[in-house]
Amino acid sequence: MFRWMLPQAVCVLSACVCLVFTYEDDFEVNYTDTFYNEIGDGETPEPTPTPVPCSSRDLTKWDKLFSMLENSQMRENMMLQYADDIIKVEMGSLRGEMLRFVAQYGGSCGVAVETAGRRMALQLEGRLKETMERIKPRDQTSARNSAGTSDHLDERLQQLLSATILQATRLAKMEHSCLRNGPRAGMGMDVKMVSKLPEAAGNEHQEQHVPSREGALDGLLAALQQTREELGEVLRSSRQRQLPAGCEMALLFPMRSRRIYTSVIPEVPLSISSFTVCMWVKPTAVSNRTVLFSYGNRRNPYEIQLLLGQSSALFTIGGEAHLVEARGVVSGSEWIHLCGAWTSQQGLATLWAGGKKVTSTPGVAEGHVIPDGGSLQLGQERNGCCPLTPSGGSGVAGFEEGFDPKLAFAGKMTGVNMWDRVLSEGEITQLALREGQGCEQRGNVVAWGATEMVPHGGAQFVN
Repeated sequence: MFRWMLPQAVCVLSACVCLVFTYEDDFEVNYTDTFYNEIGDGETPEPTPTPVPCSSRDLTKWDKLFSMLENSQMRENMMLQYADDIIKVEMGSLRGEMLRFVAQYGGSCGVAVETAGRRMALQLEGRLKETMERIKPRDQTSARNSAGTSDHLDERLQQLLSATILQATRLAKMEHSCLRNGPRAGMGMDVKMVSKLPEAAGNEHQEQHVPSREGALDGLLAALQQTREELGEVLRSSRQRQLPAGCEMALLFPMRSRRIYTSVIPEVPLSISSFTVCMWVKPTAVSNRTVLFSYGNRRNPYEIQLLLGQSSALFTIGGEAHLVEARGVVSGSEWIHLCGAWTSQQGLATLWAGGKKVTSTPGVAEGHVIPDGGSLQLGQERNGCCPLTPSGGSGVAGFEEGFDPKLAFAGKMTGVNMWDRVLSEGEITQLALREGQGCEQRGNVVAWGATEMVPHGGAQFVN
């Protein structure tokens, strides 16, 4: 059997070998690249178009103005956050001081701790209530104007007041605990009478604790005083952001420019022989001569002018030859109330700052009458080019070329009023009350909130 299968196996193996040699040439592997990438001499490839890169347009003056306004809003938000952080830190430090005080002297209290603790708690509570009454808006209108700031301050002050009441309660509990545990405290013995105790060792021990308690109380009182001063700074900063005298809006002059001003169209013709001009201003920057209120015509562009200097207020009638100046009435970028009054009968010109008469000069343009037909501007002066049309524009295009940017006003302005008479001292004093309602009293020539006022350039009304 084996002999018969062996020849068959040899035959099969021989057939396989023959097949391999037969198809050997058909299995050659070609390692060359089949892609055709050569470029002929006559062929020129077309360039692939590339997109044009994006180019940012140049910023215009309006874009820069809006950027400055956004930056100012960001700074204001940062200041509010900083004020909130100050109050939080001071509340935490006050709480820590009170806790350390209670932990250290909870078992050895006396009449001095009771009296000093109660007095400090009552004083702090009374001062905080008084402060809260001051910063509360007088009416719903001012509440809406100061909602963004007063709500935060009111909430923080409420928290601080609650913490103070809580500490006063803890001091009262500590007092009752001492009265129960200490027989001498129950007798109402003053800490200054320790020298009458019979034991000398006990006397020395009590005398050593009196200075330490007094020192702790002094330190706590100093911390509370510092907190009160910092809260006062926050409140003053908040008041500067609010509009004075119950005004609901203000004119914003963002920068000094010859194109930024506000034109005013009076209610009646300005052919008058006496007048009073009043306004609230908060300057951002003041030069040697900054125009607040200006009225003039083609013949004389300087009939009425109310101006600011570095630290002074200036008032002219009928031209620069009739100048009245009050020095030292402007200080920093704070709200200030200014009034200028004049009568032709005696030529008496008077300047008021903050409700007080700062200067009065007779013989100023005596017998003069303010002529009609001129133009009235806020924040700039017109150099006699052209009167305004009833629509609030100019008679000739490009009239702003006559304006001087060095005279332009930058800041906020509100409560602008003008009367055709000289106001009394009491009337001007009421107008100058920051917490009053002076904006409700309007003039009969120019009335704030009623007379048409047209802002130009970047000037605008703000709340």
